Amino acid sequence: MKKDEVPQDGDNLHRGTFKQLFYAVDASGNYTAPVSSVGWEPENVALGQAWEEVEHRVAATRDKVESGALSPIAYYMERTLLDLPLLARKVGKFQWQVKRHMKPAVFKTLSAGMIAKYATVFAIPADTLQKGTLLPFQRPE
Repeated sequence: MKKDEVPQDGDNLHRGTFKQLFYAVDASGNYTAPVSSVGWEPENVALGQAWEEVEHRVAATRDKVESGALSPIAYYMERTLLDLPLLARKVGKFQWQVKRHMKPAVFKTLSAGMIAKYATVFAIPADTLQKGTLLPFQRPE
């Protein structure tokens, strides 16, 4: 891509905090120093759709927690963009154990130490998790 063709779509999802580097060629066809870009439309559309899907999944899980079908661990797993294998690894448990902890009846019996491990992974206070308080989801900046 030529240096003057590097996309500079100002309507990007990074809100000016993130720039990408592209290798571009000058008028004579030689590679120049990397050229920064603030984004381009196809990338912005794809990222927007991905975030909409994440927000939908978080909202659906929140509804299940509020209805009593799942424990707050399920909500915070979705909220922090973790999956079951990664969460299990981070808290030092098997996947089946974490899945079991997502049952409200089992969640109520978890030790303070186990709650603290989950809270550390989710970057929230342990008492917030213990009480079942569901903090709102916000896209990372």
